[in-house]
Amino acid sequence: MSETQALNSLAGLDFVKMTGSGNDFIVVDNRGAGVPPALMSRLARALCPRRLSVGADGLILLRPSHRVDSVRGPVDFAWDFFNADGSSAEMCGNGGRCAARFARDRGIAGDQMLFDTLAGPIRAWVGGGVVKLELVKPQGFYRGLTLEIDGNRLTLDGVNTGVPHAVITVDDIDAAAVREIGRRVRFHPHFAPAGTNVNFAASQDGELWVRTYERGVEDETLACGTGAVAAALTAGRALGLDSPVKVRVKSGETLLVHFNAAADEVFLEGGAAYVYEGNLHPEAWSWMA
Repeated sequence: MSETQALNSLAGLDFVKMTGSGNDFIVVDNRGAGVPPALMSRLARALCPRRLSVGADGLILLRPSHRVDSVRGPVDFAWDFFNADGSSAEMCGNGGRCAARFARDRGIAGDQMLFDTLAGPIRAWVGGGVVKLELVKPQGFYRGLTLEIDGNRLTLDGVNTGVPHAVITVDDIDAAAVREIGRRVRFHPHFAPAGTNVNFAASQDGELWVRTYERGVEDETLACGTGAVAAALTAGRALGLDSPVKVRVKSGETLLVHFNAAADEVFLEGGAAYVYEGNLHPEAWSWMA
């Protein structure tokens, strides 16, 4: 059976398009298991390409959870998250904020919630269109890593904020070669086999301006939540910016990154907005034929 034939069973599926500071996602209430696991990656690859289908940076599917976390208590739901290329991701900060607002508005969870990701359980607080999300404990900090890119030596800091991130401090954020250098770093042998997301950060007017090349999207995105946190924890602290750090992303919106002195409790705060909702036509994936 071809990919398009397999996906035809999903015709009519309800979905919502949401954006978290320009990072956009297709969100599906999958508590009824309308999308089986075998089709999730295919569906992401079918729907995320822009100008061919719905278009998004990723696909989020919410499913039930009956787990009780030993520390935080009952888990309200779990998610399956897929990048635009169909790869599964451990965590996504802006996607998590969109999922939290969607869950609250659909009665899946209350204003405060706990949900499971591959990176671990995540807490969120929803107030109107603003969501504050607790990320997993950052790990794997490194500073002053030197890599050779096209004969030039490049110095990076980095941390895993649920997914791996490298951070490059630059003087001029607008001039940063995000796609060119970002791609080279993302696929550099040092980060093989999983690769890394790559952030470019500059301090300007008391804010941290950040642009991100995202693994799985394989391009610059308008925002990256886990990248904003990684930049705040590395470049922001190196530049003397105290919590909460204001992070201005490519879309022009500002995210707040809160962290304690030990940087082992980290929160991402910002808007999560609806764009539209609808149901899938079988021609949404006909371009794959």
